[in-house]
Amino acid sequence: MIHDIDTIKNNFTRLEERIKSLSQKISRPLTLSEKILFSHVDESDFSKLPEIRRGQDYLYFYPDRVAMQDATAQMALLQFMNANKKTVTVPSSVHCDHLVVAENGNDSDLLFAQQSNAEVYDFLQSVSQKYGIGFWKPGAGIIHQIVLENYAFPGGLLIGTDSHTVNAGGLGMIAVGVGGADAADVMSGMPWELKMPKLIGVKLIGTLPKWVAPKDIILKLAGLLTVKGATNAIIEYFGEGTRSLSCTGKATICNMGAEVGATTSIFAYDDSMKEYLSFTLRDEIVEMADAVSSFLVPDAEVEAQPEKYYDSVVEINLSELEPYINGPFSPDVATPLSEFAARAKAEGWPLDLQVGLIGSCTNSSYEDLTHAASLARQVYDKKIPITTEFYVSPGSEMIKETAQRDGLIADFEKIGAVVLANACGPCIGQWKRKNDNPDEPNSIITSFNRNFAKRNDGNPHTFSFVASPEIVTALTIAGRIDFNPATDYITNSQGEKVLLDSPYGDVYPSDGFVEGEKSFIPPSLEYQDTEVIINPSSQRLQKLFPFAAWDGNDIECAQLLIKTAGKCTTDHISMAGPWLRFRGHLENISDNLLMGAVNAFNQQTNLVLNSITGEYDKVSAVAKYLKQHGKSSIVIAEDNYGEGSSREHAAMEPRFLGVRAVIAKSFARIHETNLKKQGVLALTFLSLADYDKIREDDMISIIGLDSFVPGTNLKVELLHADNSKDTFEVAHTYNETQIEWFRVGSALNLLAKKQ
Repeated sequence: MIHDIDTIKNNFTRLEERIKSLSQKISRPLTLSEKILFSHVDESDFSKLPEIRRGQDYLYFYPDRVAMQDATAQMALLQFMNANKKTVTVPSSVHCDHLVVAENGNDSDLLFAQQSNAEVYDFLQSVSQKYGIGFWKPGAGIIHQIVLENYAFPGGLLIGTDSHTVNAGGLGMIAVGVGGADAADVMSGMPWELKMPKLIGVKLIGTLPKWVAPKDIILKLAGLLTVKGATNAIIEYFGEGTRSLSCTGKATICNMGAEVGATTSIFAYDDSMKEYLSFTLRDEIVEMADAVSSFLVPDAEVEAQPEKYYDSVVEINLSELEPYINGPFSPDVATPLSEFAARAKAEGWPLDLQVGLIGSCTNSSYEDLTHAASLARQVYDKKIPITTEFYVSPGSEMIKETAQRDGLIADFEKIGAVVLANACGPCIGQWKRKNDNPDEPNSIITSFNRNFAKRNDGNPHTFSFVASPEIVTALTIAGRIDFNPATDYITNSQGEKVLLDSPYGDVYPSDGFVEGEKSFIPPSLEYQDTEVIINPSSQRLQKLFPFAAWDGNDIECAQLLIKTAGKCTTDHISMAGPWLRFRGHLENISDNLLMGAVNAFNQQTNLVLNSITGEYDKVSAVAKYLKQHGKSSIVIAEDNYGEGSSREHAAMEPRFLGVRAVIAKSFARIHETNLKKQGVLALTFLSLADYDKIREDDMISIIGLDSFVPGTNLKVELLHADNSKDTFEVAHTYNETQIEWFRVGSALNLLAKKQ
């Protein structure tokens, strides 16, 4: 089934018309990203395109679609409800994938989720029906896999309330993770604002050898770029090597582009995309895309001379690539497999592997599962004893049912694997792991995308590594992380030394995909009179009230809440795991504010000084105390603050608890926007050394807000406890509209004001 066919037809028509018109305005070849973005730009910005500067100028766009997962959809829809609209103005969908806790397997875990989250699911279903939003029930699949199977199309523009929305780039779509306020704006008919990204061209040549998977391309690239190397940039893959990759392999690569900070990643339209669209019963889209195929690839001159048209270029020879294992504790700690054993021993990483996990939104395609299953079969055939725990998370009902029919699920279960629900589960910390000795350092390996400390199981002693499904399965069979399946032997139950054969499998099932039970409620206009009820005493859902507008004064003598040291991701600012149940209740979830951040003054987490009482307490408790006593607070941070997911709770919680500003060495793109949207000042140190001037008991003033304009620095004044002072300037990236968000209290306040 093709959803929203008229939207897709209109997109291809607009794409052709816009690019033909643009060729008369811009006398140079265009990259693929430019073609798609420029075809979606607001009419008022279209004439400005020849002068637009990448990485500097903001543009307004009209996306084709909005996608929301259940954890972030709650806050996005609570905000949308305040926009006073009768229905969404663009096709939108909600996917119930984040709240399912992995423990015993698909059936029992799904039943428990449906019972324990009934209040939230009922809210999301009713609000979806009221406003004409497609609703995917629990068990239907993970949002990014469902989008790829049903909604993504070449040349389209999608925004989603999850950082891995970028997965759809594997099908030639510009897909960007955003905060819920952005989603609410777009669903309300407002344009979406984005700084025109820089463009990183990644040229792929050659073909992948044995044991090497598409995942290894992005694992290597993560090591080259680091977790912030592609911030405010689009990664555009090109070259003959791209045409040797499957569509789902491309999606895996794009998915993990979020781990290097990329706005999104994208591949050009090719035969692999045609095949995927055809296998997912969307031949009509193939016909439409073929008719405008020249607009769905970069211009020939771009591929011929990429250095002229991309801001930077990286070349990767696939024929020379080897498997990578990334981690622990950061997805950019990249080590080639041939060097990994030596590094693991030198670093003192736990060598015994306790758990292997495959699947998730990143690697749960049919191709991934067939390759992993080919290794699983060898356990039985070669009589290899396996004691390591093994979990499989299918990405969708279609994938699971097809794998069941074709015997892949049986292959996994035969070696003791537990098949989990079609949900995120351990990838996002929704894992009730049974660990006999949680205080002992231990290693796990996954085919997921992130591996920050505590990410998967909440345990700081868990060393989490990321690899391809093939490598994860092989190391799970061996039971050690220092095992190289291409060269190392395993002793089987008969005392024989055996070598694993290289993995193999099919990209698509020969008998086609099984559609399965979609558990989908399509959008309808029949339920607009439905009343969405939020129980005032609910601990899961809470009606939103507007944040207060700026009072017109400078911020004077605000208290330091915390000065964070080192990496501070959205997981540190607003943890997932058990806290997901409060995603629709701002007051309750605010109790986890910055609980994972390291206090620079004592190197501890969730223990900061209350400078009024002189006592130490939890970050949220200190913030609440200051708020209750009429005091504002400020957060100080280091590089790439807010790295990770699109979690706008990490911006809403500090706003709710009285944080007026975050001053950092640098910000992750999505989080900086989220702070701006919620009316929190996002400022950066002009001199990184100024970070060191902040003392634990400082009072901080921000001067110059009465003349707050784009391109003009603000002034920070520190009043130390000994009455001495320090002053320095801080920079910002606000434009006029974003400054107005600050003045009226939030972007949503401005939207409501205009309505």
